Formats: sequence, structure tokens, C-alpha cells
Amino acid sequence: MKSILIKNADRIATMNDQDLILENADLLIEENKISKTGFNLGERADQVLDAAGKIVLPGFINTHHHLFQTLFRCLPAIQNKPLFPWLTHLYHWWRHLTPEAVRVGALVGIGELLLTGCTTTTDHFYVYPKGVRGDLLDETIQAARDLGIRFYPTRGSISLGQSQGGLPPDELTQTEEEILKDSRRIIETYHDPSPFSLCRIGLSPNAPFSATADLMRSTVKLARETKVMCHTHLAETKDEEEYCLLKFNRRPLRYLEDLEWIGEDIWFAHGIHFNDEELEKLARTKTKIAHCPSSNCRLGSGTAPYPKWKEKKVIFGLGVDGSASNDSSNMWGEVRQFLLVHRAAWGSEIITPYEALKCATRNGSELLRWPEIGSLVPGKAADLILIDIRKIAYAGASYDPVAALVLCGDSFIVDTSIVNGEIVVQNGKLTRASESKIMGEASRIVESLQKRVS
Repeated sequence: MKSILIKNADRIATMNDQDLILENADLLIEENKISKTGFNLGERADQVLDAAGKIVLPGFINTHHHLFQTLFRCLPAIQNKPLFPWLTHLYHWWRHLTPEAVRVGALVGIGELLLTGCTTTTDHFYVYPKGVRGDLLDETIQAARDLGIRFYPTRGSISLGQSQGGLPPDELTQTEEEILKDSRRIIETYHDPSPFSLCRIGLSPNAPFSATADLMRSTVKLARETKVMCHTHLAETKDEEEYCLLKFNRRPLRYLEDLEWIGEDIWFAHGIHFNDEELEKLARTKTKIAHCPSSNCRLGSGTAPYPKWKEKKVIFGLGVDGSASNDSSNMWGEVRQFLLVHRAAWGSEIITPYEALKCATRNGSELLRWPEIGSLVPGKAADLILIDIRKIAYAGASYDPVAALVLCGDSFIVDTSIVNGEIVVQNGKLTRASESKIMGEASRIVESLQKRVS
């Protein structure tokens, strides 16, 4: 039985039901599970990691991303644009996506996530340009396998083009038949619902302004038939709200509720502009939200009503969103941004550093209905990270080293990331791939995309 013993950790923040933080403690991993936590564990192990001066946390869980967008960061024309103009410009770039670009974009995003403490990530992939051969979502799944992250991709879709009153160009749309056929294929090929699975699948029409009502109904019906979750963007901007009122004579949530898009198997990205009545409905039905504070700030979309989420007990997790609207896949950065945005909006007592860390771990586990991840408890998945606090960025912060991870922080690069009992980041470097090679491939593809668009 393969085993790893983590010894002498400065702190182990278990994120268990009692919020226990162990000092000068050990953690034993056997195969892909946590076997023991405690003090002076004398067990023999195949590998011993000296964690002196390091904090051990559960790996972060990223609940919303568009990995392919790492190849479209910082485009000058959209650096100062809100969502709809931002999307309209990017659609013309995304028409030129290739399977290789999707794969490399995923490698870039997943690599950055692993290096910044994320051990489980979702991916909302919805761009299928007409005439492009290849199974594009399969490329992201292979990239996740290559780098070793626990993965929850969702088969996205666009069926409502400009000719039908949608926002995207028709070149990026698919028919409902095409979408449902491939959705079923993806589920049958890759979905593993077992507790310690490394890949689960969801279904995710893009948004009310890019998916027809028929597709939304058919997708959620297929999802419930195959017992997978559904995901889409909702209540991200006032533009979207106005679009739904004009086109459907209903607010976004009411529109999706009429299409049966509500319940514990549904999660929405953003959810900034829900009103009180809608938040109560989300809480009552256990419909969930992926909160993306950096993207919301970057696009000027607004600030989520976090105090009301807390008050009404809305289930939510953190997400970095696409790297063209963040423009990062940095989970440490998202945790810190989450803390600072809501303190700026609602006051310094609204959220503690520990609560911010918990939102990136336990909350993500609840959102994805994946109880084996998100905490460091015997019997749970061996998904965890080690952060070395023996750096100048943390000097003077020994009063509360766990809080220091959020309030101080250096470049947010973790020392070690372990997924499913395997070390996938060691000494701040990916173990399964060359970062310089990934960067080189990304640069080559970006240059090619620039030529095609111009």
C-alpha cells in the first residue's frame, strides 16, 4: 500500500465540522485517502515529507472556469469592456479555436490552478466552431489527466445565434440534436460517479442569451435521466436581466425556473443580481452559485450581496472564471479577492480570513455534492496542499499563520500539491509536465491565432 507521511506541520487546517486546526502535527496518506491526522505519528511510510514551517490545507475547489480562455488574456480591445461587448469581440477570436488550442489552453489553466492550491476544478466548455474537426471537450479531459487534477468538466453549448436573436454569431452554434448526442457521448465515456472519481461530467448550456428554451429543457431532462449536474451563467449583469425581461418578459431566474432549471442538481455562475425573494428560493431549493469576485470586478459586473447569501444560507463556492475575464487562474488570488471585495463593500467584520479559506474548500465540496473532498479528515480524499511560510512575505505574521495565508501572501505559489494521494506539485513545480514547454506551446498558438484573426 503506497503511503506518504507529512510530519511536523506548523499547522494543519482540517476544515472539519469543528474547524479544528492542529499545531505541530502529522498527517498520514495511504493510497488515495487520508488515513490519520495527529501528533508524533510513528508509522512507516514509503515517502516522508518534512512539513516544518509549512501550513497544510485541503486543496481548493474551483467551481467555475473556462480553461480555453487562457489563450485570450489581456486582449487590448476588451481590457475596459463590460460583458456583452467583451463577449462580442471574443466570439470572433473563438471561431478560430482548434483541438490543439483547446488542449494547450487547458494545460495552461490547470497548471496555474495546481500551482496556486487548486486540486479540483470544473470547466465550462461551450465553444464548438462550425467546421472544426475533433472532440474538443475530450482535449480538456486529457489535459486534466496529463497534469493530475481532479476534474469536473461540463459539456457546454450554444444554440441561439444572432439570426435567432441571440448574442453569439451563428458560426459558433450547434443544433439541439448535435448537442444532446455529444452530451450523451461525453457522459457515457467519461462520467465516473464513484466517491473518489477523478472525473465527473455535467451539462452546461451557456446562458439565456445563447441557448434556446428547447435546449435548456432537453439538457436538464438528459442530466436528470443520467444523474449528472447542470450549470449555466445567470444573473451576472444588468444587461442579461434586461435581455430576459425584453425577450421573455421574465427575470432570469423565473425564466430558468419555468424551464425546470432549479434544484440541488443545478448551479449558476455569478448570481450577482438576484433579489431577496430569488435568494430565498435558491436557498430553499438548494440551487447553488459559483461566485467569481475577480471576474465580476474585472468586467464591472457588480458586487454579489454576500451578507444576504449568508443570512439566507445560499450554498455557494468560489470560481476563478475564464482567464480572459480575470485574467488569471490563480485560486489563491481568488480567495484574497473574495475577502477584500466584500470587506470593502460591507465592512471588515463581514468575513474572516478563515471563512474565505473555507469557501474555497468545504463550500466547493457542498456545491459539487462531493463530500469526499474539501476537508482533511480520515477516510476523505488525499487532496491537500502545503504552503511554506518561511518567506519574507510572512515575516511578522506568526501570530496567526493560517490567516496570514490570506492577509499576507507572496506570489501565491504553493510548495506541494497532492491530488488523490499523488504529488503533482513539488517544490513549487509541476511534477508531470514542463512549465516552459507548456508556455512555449501557448505562445506558438497565440501567434497563430493572431494571424488568423487579422
